[in-house]
Amino acid sequence: MDSSVVQGLEVKACKLRQDIVRMLGEAGSGHPGGSLSAADIVAALFFNEMKIDPQQPDWPDRDRFVLSKGHAAPVLYAALAELGFFPKDELMTLRKTGSRLQGHPSMKHLPGVEMSTGSLGQGLSVANGIAIAGKLDKLDYRVYVILGDGEIQEGQVWEAAMAASHYKLDNLVAFLDHNGLQIDGPVAEIMSPEPVADKWRAFGWHVEEIDGHNMKQIIEALAKAREIKGKPVMIAANTVKGKGVSFMENQVGWHGSTPNAEQTSQALAELGGEAGE
Repeated sequence: MDSSVVQGLEVKACKLRQDIVRMLGEAGSGHPGGSLSAADIVAALFFNEMKIDPQQPDWPDRDRFVLSKGHAAPVLYAALAELGFFPKDELMTLRKTGSRLQGHPSMKHLPGVEMSTGSLGQGLSVANGIAIAGKLDKLDYRVYVILGDGEIQEGQVWEAAMAASHYKLDNLVAFLDHNGLQIDGPVAEIMSPEPVADKWRAFGWHVEEIDGHNMKQIIEALAKAREIKGKPVMIAANTVKGKGVSFMENQVGWHGSTPNAEQTSQALAELGGEAGE
């Protein structure tokens, strides 16, 4: 693997984290923890793996992405803006009245958003439908979805997991952002989904277990996913909630709390950025 590709994607992930902090600091509301934990995965998908074109957001052959954990919208917005789906200065309108960048993504308002999400547990079902449509239409696009580990406490997720296996959706790849925390506390204490990998395998999925902040492992898992035929792929990515910001890491309180001006400056300093960039 070309080390320059890995390093370039690590830089992109850092930029996404900087933009997440900036827009949430400006908005004064939102969800930093799970946005930051997913940044490396999103960077690998949008800047290396997925076949997409900002100039043709409705291109029929494009790969599709569904952010099932829709409250992590800032990481998706940051990636779309970086790619040119909309102007980067629009990021600072997050959650403001009249903005296209609401607290959860809307496919009706923002190019590049494939599905309006936010009601947890529904994204995998939607991704199944998109994957089935691709097979029926004989198109070779692939479908990627990110789920939260708290989210998979929802029963609908497991109905969708069973269906994806039944229909042999080998054009579907799911990531589990396995950061161990949800809004009410540790996932293991609220309703433990463990053993996660064994459960997905039991539902007929091919499972890869990785460090969700190791870019090389993310790229390799995605390459492996392309080789799997006849079944969907789950990439269980062990991550850190609030990754990259020292005072947010592994702190459940940062699931849905935003930094004040001083905290925003500190976070950006740790990420190598500045508030005015």
